Amino acid sequence: MNLQRHKNLITENGFTVINNIFSDEEIEKIIEVIQDIDTSKETFRKSEDLFAIRQFLKEIPEVKDLIFNENLKTIIKEIFGEKYFAVKSIYFDKPEKSNWYVAYHQDLTISVDKKLELENFGPWTTKQNQFAVQPPLNILENIFTIRIHLDDADENNGALKVIPKSHAKGIYRPETIDWNVETETICNVEKGGVMIMKPLLLHGSNRTTNGKKRRVIHIEFSDMELPAELNWSERMN
Repeated sequence: MNLQRHKNLITENGFTVINNIFSDEEIEKIIEVIQDIDTSKETFRKSEDLFAIRQFLKEIPEVKDLIFNENLKTIIKEIFGEKYFAVKSIYFDKPEKSNWYVAYHQDLTISVDKKLELENFGPWTTKQNQFAVQPPLNILENIFTIRIHLDDADENNGALKVIPKSHAKGIYRPETIDWNVETETICNVEKGGVMIMKPLLLHGSNRTTNGKKRRVIHIEFSDMELPAELNWSERMN
């Protein structure tokens, strides 16, 4: 794996795709573990269009060793750095008939353990006893997201569409996108591949049109400690 090239692409464009990080066998094992869980918990969200598990690594600890294989550990160490740890994880399953459509946005919040009055932190949201807050820009700029694909994803089953280089423009309101200067890229990823992106990259996805599943494990990493009494709610080394 020539990871320096991928590191440069992330710095320059805000994202990169690396295929063949997991073998078919490894992906099948991960899928088996997910299929065996009790889906009645409140961290799970189930509808016709989407099945999601928040705090995925916490809820299903037995999946950890399968996800952090040698390839992924090498990527984290060489592209992100020695000090990075996981701070958020979600499993998404867009079923075959899903009409789930996501408009262009940036990922602007982090998951924390409590709500505090802190300078430059806000607005806050609380969902099912989970606290999320928009932190100062430097914290967002430091995060890397890895999206592990359990299925092939392309423009026909809702692969992410992104605006290259938009991660370097601070807070970028989607309604202000100037399509005369910006371009859109569809991020096709093979089953067993990963997409790595910066959360400030503008991204969205279209509805599925080819009747194929799209299951993704989304994990965010940081190397920064939060101020005062505040902690990452899902911190995991």
